[in-house]
Amino acid sequence: MTSEATQHPPRSTTAPEESATATIAVEPSGPARKSAGPRRRPGWVKGLLAVVAVVLVGLNLRAGIASAAPLFHDLEGLLGYSTLVASLLPTIPVLCFAFAGAGTAWLVKRVGLEWALAIALLLLSLGLAVRAFESTWVLLAGTVLGMSGLAVCNVTMPSFIREHHRDRTALMTATYSVTMSVGATTAAAFAVPIASQLGSPTLGLAAWAVPAALALVLFLPLAIAGSRSAGPALPHVSPWPMLATRKGLLFTSLFSVQALLVYTLLSWMPHMLISRGLDAATAGFMLGLVQAVSIPTVLIMLWMASKPALLRPAFLLTCTASIAGYTTLLLLPAELAMIPALLTGLGLGLFPLLMLMISRSGESASETTALSTLAQSVGYLVAAAGPFGLGMLQGALGSWTVPLMILVACTLVQLVLSYRISGLGRTRPAAADAPAPASPEARP
Repeated sequence: MTSEATQHPPRSTTAPEESATATIAVEPSGPARKSAGPRRRPGWVKGLLAVVAVVLVGLNLRAGIASAAPLFHDLEGLLGYSTLVASLLPTIPVLCFAFAGAGTAWLVKRVGLEWALAIALLLLSLGLAVRAFESTWVLLAGTVLGMSGLAVCNVTMPSFIREHHRDRTALMTATYSVTMSVGATTAAAFAVPIASQLGSPTLGLAAWAVPAALALVLFLPLAIAGSRSAGPALPHVSPWPMLATRKGLLFTSLFSVQALLVYTLLSWMPHMLISRGLDAATAGFMLGLVQAVSIPTVLIMLWMASKPALLRPAFLLTCTASIAGYTTLLLLPAELAMIPALLTGLGLGLFPLLMLMISRSGESASETTALSTLAQSVGYLVAAAGPFGLGMLQGALGSWTVPLMILVACTLVQLVLSYRISGLGRTRPAAADAPAPASPEARP
């Protein structure tokens, strides 16, 4: 990703065959897709719906995950499942993000971007709702269903922002990331109190189907409006050849490491603290604090990313905070859990930086979706080793010391990759001026 790309869409410097694809892909977007007719909604109405969609999807995108982690200890006691199931539960979301996310490009091609998001919200609502039943198998099945919906949202949101907010990509990426953090913060902090009020951890899990269903109802008008004004189908761009390019490999590698760190933390931080003597409500509050700190961090990181000279410092700052956060989580007692919570919250600023760079990459929404699919499908598949593997390792050793040491090592790898990927902004302009960008590195 280039420093140039963080300021405005890439210049059309691709080879002839790539330029043709880009032209076809951009054509369907915007009001010019079809001549105006009496049934079309005013432009400001559709714009408002698009803003509301970003907010609603963001609020629900992590609530179903963050609300589960503080309840895992109580769920294990209620349902009596094994260590294998205990490790599998926090891993299911990551695996769904990998496998369901891989089919998102096909779904978007078949039904369109807006309806793909509507279907995703429906799956999320149903998956969260069925987890009300006190059954291990229903809990697993509902998690698979709901997290598959989240996977589609993960992959399509960069393209949705690109298509509906082309002139304010950074602002809407910030809005999306902030609302995602707000939803996760609220879910983590109130998961245990809500479950206590309802009298069951399973009902506490299912309660988060309510905001997801509300998002679906309010999103449907935008999906209907999108189907009425749909133009020619977007061309399919395969994501897998991008893995052979320098940019595709760097994006995928960095996404893999950051996802492993984040989802291991979201899945097991309350358990780590409970095992050291904290009560479940306080442990859930600490996870909520991690998410709360990430809200101003997102705004700061995206502001820095908007300045070409500050793009690399933004990456290095958030990665350094991650190193300090996981190290203090390893070394400090549970009574000082607020310190690693604050530092790891700063470390979550890496995700919006990656999402902004992905949403600004490619010559079209199809190519952006392809890169997003590649990074997230492969990245989440690799990241599944974190919640599952480290959970099993803790179960075998009876301690979080060795798993946390592995996480600290991952933060160092993340720092190196971030340094490399932030350098793409320094090398791309020269490549863009080349007469024939035929090398794989020059392709979106």
